[in-house]
Amino acid sequence: MNNDYASIFSGILRENQIKTNEPMKRHTTFGIGGPADCFLMPETTEEVCLITKLAHKHAVPLFVLGGGANLLVRDKGIRGAVVFTGRLHRMERKENLLTVASGVPTAAAARKALEYGLSGMEFASGIPGSIGGAAYMNAGAYGGEMAKIIVSATTCDAKGDIIVHSIKDMGYGYRHSPFMQNGEVILDITLSLKPGNQKDIEALMKDLNQRRATKQPLEKRSAGSTFKRPDGHFVGQMLEELGLKGFSVGDAQVSEKHAGFLINNGRASCEDMLSLIHQVQQKVKEAYGVDLHTEVQIVGEE
Repeated sequence: MNNDYASIFSGILRENQIKTNEPMKRHTTFGIGGPADCFLMPETTEEVCLITKLAHKHAVPLFVLGGGANLLVRDKGIRGAVVFTGRLHRMERKENLLTVASGVPTAAAARKALEYGLSGMEFASGIPGSIGGAAYMNAGAYGGEMAKIIVSATTCDAKGDIIVHSIKDMGYGYRHSPFMQNGEVILDITLSLKPGNQKDIEALMKDLNQRRATKQPLEKRSAGSTFKRPDGHFVGQMLEELGLKGFSVGDAQVSEKHAGFLINNGRASCEDMLSLIHQVQQKVKEAYGVDLHTEVQIVGEE
């Protein structure tokens, strides 16, 4: 570990905004992950831009963390600096447009849209994690996805320069965004919503969240759907047909409630979870000839 990482950023952040050797299991919905060398908690977009600029200047590896909801961190942790966006929580409405800072929980943004009587975010009202993370992976549920409501995104690049992207030039795809390749940090996104009846919006949110609670293991530590949906197949159905509900490696387990969810049933290590993922992939490949690809982002030192 480079012990100088914290000192690089101490000139732009207060002492209580910097942690060293911070266990990432505290910051992921899986509850899994080793320590981050340097954990940064900026409170303004200006601080984020200064961090990216300094990291670039000093060749510090940088990882951006939102709500940690689609993330599996390896047991050795993350080298370099982790930028936690959770303290960026500005929300601003202009008519049917809602601009949301990247650290705002996705569900909180959906509640704010409801408060304004704006429809379009109902599908996202039960999606865990931050809106920045949802935009990064093009999160979706129940027929909706972020790419359908995003009109622009403000980011900063490695030099600390601010860039505004229009949806037209973002090239979104299934569980994919350009930010996965270009290394830019999402600062905020602007959503285009439609005026709706508040009671109807709330009723739809309640219905979707009840369906989610009935079918998904929300009471367990997971990262949501572990695998991307392959063409012509449903992951949960395949795993159920193979009798894999409850199949486990250590405390990493295929959920008995919904086989498409892998859960941390206690003190699962990343090694346990990766072994379980690999075995599930092998069994599906043997039985169906289908390659399962992880939706969950796997990061950290191997």
